[in-house]
Amino acid sequence: MLFKNLEFFCHEEEIWYRKDGSMSQLMQDDHDMINYIVENISLFYPKAYQALCEEYKGCTQNLPYFRFRVASRFIRCNFAELDNIPDITTGFKCAFEYISCPLRGECRYDRVICRPEFDHKLSPAESRVMSLVYDGLPEDEIGARLCLSPHTVHNHIRNAYNRINVHSKAEFIKYASDNKLF
Repeated sequence: MLFKNLEFFCHEEEIWYRKDGSMSQLMQDDHDMINYIVENISLFYPKAYQALCEEYKGCTQNLPYFRFRVASRFIRCNFAELDNIPDITTGFKCAFEYISCPLRGECRYDRVICRPEFDHKLSPAESRVMSLVYDGLPEDEIGARLCLSPHTVHNHIRNAYNRINVHSKAEFIKYASDNKLF
C-alpha cells in the first residue's frame, strides 16, 4: 500500500490522520501504515529510531504494540497539528511542525525524536552503487560489476536519492561533486 500526503493530528489524546480526503484514527492494527512509518524512521532518522527503541524497550515482547508506540511517539512529537499541509509525502519526506511541548528545551529527546536530524549519509552498499553512478555507468553494468540484481541497484539509487534529497542523476552528480563524496 502506498502512503503519501499524510496529515497527522492529535485530538483528545488520540492520533488521527487524513489520507485521500478521509480521516481515520491511527490504531494498533493499522499494521501497514505503522510498519511503513517505523521502517522509514529507522532508515532516515536512525538516532530517533534508536532513542525510540530505548524508550519503549519494555514493550518489545509485543512487537505490534512496540511498533505502534514508536510510530505514535514520532507522530506526536513532530506532526500533532492539523494545518492542511501533508506531514509525510512520497519518499517519506517529512514536513516537521513545531509542536508545543511543556518540556521543549529541556527534554532529552529534543532534536533527537522531536525535530530529528535527517541522516544524509549513504550506507556502504549505496555508496558502492552511487560511486559507479557518479562514474557514469548504467544500472545494468553496475549490477553486473557488483553482482547485484537490477532491482537491487535501482533500490539503492532510489534510497540514496531520498537520503540526500536529490531527484535526478544530474542533481546527484552536483551534490557528490560539491560534497566531495568520491
